[in-house]
Amino acid sequence: MMTRALPDIDVRRRAIRAWLWSVAALIVVTLVVGGATRLTESGLSIVEWKPLTGVIPPLSDLAWQAEFDKYKLIPQFRELFPAMTLADFKTIYWWEWSHRLLARLVGAAFLIPFLWFLWRGFVEPGLRTRLWAIFGMGAALGAVGWWMVASGLSERVNVSQYRLAFHLTLACAVFAAIVWTAERLAPRPEIAAPARIRRSAVALACGLLLQIYLGALVAGLRAGLIYNTWPLIDGSFIPDGARLLFNAPWWRNVFENALTVQFDHRMVAYVLVLGALAHAIDVARKVDHPAAITGGIVLACLLAAQMALGVLTLIYAVPIGLALAHQALAIVALTAAVIHAARLARVATVSSAAPQPVEQPT
Repeated sequence: MMTRALPDIDVRRRAIRAWLWSVAALIVVTLVVGGATRLTESGLSIVEWKPLTGVIPPLSDLAWQAEFDKYKLIPQFRELFPAMTLADFKTIYWWEWSHRLLARLVGAAFLIPFLWFLWRGFVEPGLRTRLWAIFGMGAALGAVGWWMVASGLSERVNVSQYRLAFHLTLACAVFAAIVWTAERLAPRPEIAAPARIRRSAVALACGLLLQIYLGALVAGLRAGLIYNTWPLIDGSFIPDGARLLFNAPWWRNVFENALTVQFDHRMVAYVLVLGALAHAIDVARKVDHPAAITGGIVLACLLAAQMALGVLTLIYAVPIGLALAHQALAIVALTAAVIHAARLARVATVSSAAPQPVEQPT
């Protein structure tokens, strides 16, 4: 029986990288549309979870009226938008429908090529485990999305900030895992760097995920619509402790006190910018590699720009254009942080000339 010859390992890895970057790009679009869905208060317009049949939107006037009637039963309509017309409803429905459709497309764009690569034997054993784990995270993300929506259908006029923050952060974690994996498959040489620089690069990427989580809490509490001054917040740089820790037990303030949530988001932004600047200087002094130096400088500039954009978004009380730009730039910064950390974390040279087994992605 004849066996099918596999392409060269570099060819296989190049194909997998192209696929992963394509999925990552689709996730970016999904995240931006998801941000627009939240900002336009569209996320609760579809009150049912139909993973398969939900792909088909209403196709008749009767179907549209039926969907609108379902929306009228939830608190958001009754308490916030009782004067909404069917035409208004269609606008918010299309935002949510588009977000859900994109999420389904991401799942299909990941799973179908993945199965094909497995069938062809393109995927190395260590990489196979990582990709299945990413797929599992993505599948869980769909369930978390409905869990988030369900929180706003009975007793609230919007979704839980806890669930919103978890949903967005998990989506960004899936995105970061895909970017990390794609970058680690690239045939790049090892970068000689002190361990502290490698660790600080990873810490900055993790810090960005934390900042995205805090930003989602700000969005879920509508905390960006208050305390619209900078650099002072509530009249001072550091608000009064009694107001920051108003709720009991104290930890609830981190998630439920709008002042505390916005203050935490500001402070972490300062720490990230200063940390990125210190990291960039450290890389320039200690690492003799142009890509690493450029990566550190680009990351510091992106985080500084992201903070400046966040300040503008706050001062102008979260207009949708600035808010979407702020979210999009956060994704760009996260991409740069993950690529930079992945390059610094490389511990072996990938060579297309050597026929021996090469390092498995980690």
